[in-house]
Amino acid sequence: MADDRRWNRRSLLRGAAVVAGAAATVPLLGEAATALAGSGEAATALVGSGDADALFRAGKFEQAGRAYEEILRKDPDNVHAARRRGYVGLLSNRFPDAEKYLKTALKLAPDDKDANGLLADCYTRQDEFPLAAPHWRAAGEESYAKLFAAFRGEPYRIHGDIARVRWQQMDPMPLLEASLNGGPPISLSFYTRVGQLAVSQKAAKQAGLVAVTVDKFEYQGRTMTYWSGILDSFKLGGIELRNIPVAWSDAQDDPGSGDGMIGTWILYHFLTTIDYAGRSLILRPRTPETARKARAAAERSGAEPLPLWLAHEHLLFSRGSVAGSGERVVALNIGGTGEMAAGMTEETARRLRIRTDYDRPVETSAGGRFLTAYPCYPREVRLGNAAANDVYCYAGGPGAPAREGFDVLAHFSHSFYKPYNVTLDFTDMRVYIARGEAA
Repeated sequence: MADDRRWNRRSLLRGAAVVAGAAATVPLLGEAATALAGSGEAATALVGSGDADALFRAGKFEQAGRAYEEILRKDPDNVHAARRRGYVGLLSNRFPDAEKYLKTALKLAPDDKDANGLLADCYTRQDEFPLAAPHWRAAGEESYAKLFAAFRGEPYRIHGDIARVRWQQMDPMPLLEASLNGGPPISLSFYTRVGQLAVSQKAAKQAGLVAVTVDKFEYQGRTMTYWSGILDSFKLGGIELRNIPVAWSDAQDDPGSGDGMIGTWILYHFLTTIDYAGRSLILRPRTPETARKARAAAERSGAEPLPLWLAHEHLLFSRGSVAGSGERVVALNIGGTGEMAAGMTEETARRLRIRTDYDRPVETSAGGRFLTAYPCYPREVRLGNAAANDVYCYAGGPGAPAREGFDVLAHFSHSFYKPYNVTLDFTDMRVYIARGEAA
């Protein structure tokens, strides 16, 4: 996972490039994404095999966790099993569980970069930045370490009870108004493939931001500079966040993409409803009470509760299906831009016998790489009770090495969610997708 984490760090660095219109429209999926496509027998066989890694790759996380525990009972010094068991806990925000096993892994192998990175993520999600910083450093993430070590006082201090912010537009990406450090309103989008809040260089200058870290990286043939720092105040509707991480870059501004992008780090501090049908972003306190109300509202609307997993600091996953594949792990790419409802590798489309239009290639990019994708039209893409039939999707690229360690069938994107409101419950780790405007 060490190489995977470096890739993900680059992905996060590109958050600033996203605000300049350089968003990846077809995120690359690993070759493993096709491994179980259309093969229910394969998944069943893995459950019976008791092989912990195979169960994990298949997205059978609970079974995998028990299998890793059995390994540890027989072999308490197994670093891999301890690390993976901690990762299983972290995917579902079970922090005591994750800490227990990741600390076990680090007692056995203090220099293990993978375990350090996972424990750093675990502390970061709990806003324990002083605890996270040394583990980011041990994981080889010096910029993260320096940024989180620079914080003083409580990060992500929340003032206000609820934010219900109407969007200024839906396409090519949702835009809404917010304010940095008490300044004038700026237009921001949101995207769950971005971690921290990323703003344009112009917005950063107007807000008087001071850089804590500076990075340079190659992106689509040019060298870009990326800064990160600490934002005193971020106002969004009726809520103000104080003392939060922020990033900006020297990417050229695209007038159509607004002044920045809200990432998952902000969204997971709330019970978040992304109301596509009502064109609003709704942020409520993350408490057992709001989680209970979300469950009740979902039941009334007929929305099926789906699992929610969070990997690599900000990437969201659940279970869905494509063209009769059966339920598999899928990525939830909510926000951003894109006319397609879902994306998959060409191999996945072939395995599932999805009609693909190879006469109309689409030149696009993902992860800083140029690639060719093709329109495809699966007979159905489904997340719980939310479904679309014969809808426009992409089949693109041969795939890249799986970063998450588990197979991902497809990603569901911007256009899929338009008839629905999507509630992300980061307390009980559930996602609810209901048709129509949120109540």
